[in-house]
Amino acid sequence: MIRQSLAATLAAALAASAASAAEPATDAEIARGKYLVGIMDCSACHTPGTFLGKPDFSRYLGGSDVGFAIPGLGYFWGANLTPDEVTGLGTWSQAEIVTALRTGERPDGRVLAPAMPWMSYAALTDEDAYAVAAFLKSLPPLRNDAEVAPVGWNETPSAPYQPVVFPEVAAAP
Repeated sequence: MIRQSLAATLAAALAASAASAAEPATDAEIARGKYLVGIMDCSACHTPGTFLGKPDFSRYLGGSDVGFAIPGLGYFWGANLTPDEVTGLGTWSQAEIVTALRTGERPDGRVLAPAMPWMSYAALTDEDAYAVAAFLKSLPPLRNDAEVAPVGWNETPSAPYQPVVFPEVAAAP
């Protein structure tokens, strides 16, 4: 009897979870996500031209055309955050986007570049994290054939990048 009750409770919870995941986002959720993406400054790394001082908002969040080099780690380019199924987040579920925001891990198991501030985003409420995902999924899909995968520090990047320079710490007197 307890086993049947537990199984029924678990089945109901899973069904409710699947139903809420399948429900379309509301206009309010998308608006909240847009607001959050703005204050989280996602565009700084994920919109082409931003690193050159001329963001191309016609390709908003479509992936950076200029990467950055982190000494000893590698070269990284801000990914396409639009729902394009080939070069963006189109095949990711909202839950997978939330997981990447909060843990720094992509659905394929790769870890995001250290510059991605997922450690700060881990504190987002469920409501806010899902609002960000809903907004990203609501964007028009943009194909970014120029998107470049991260490369190791000892490899030669095939696209423009900017170095990240860490100042030397002066010795204590």
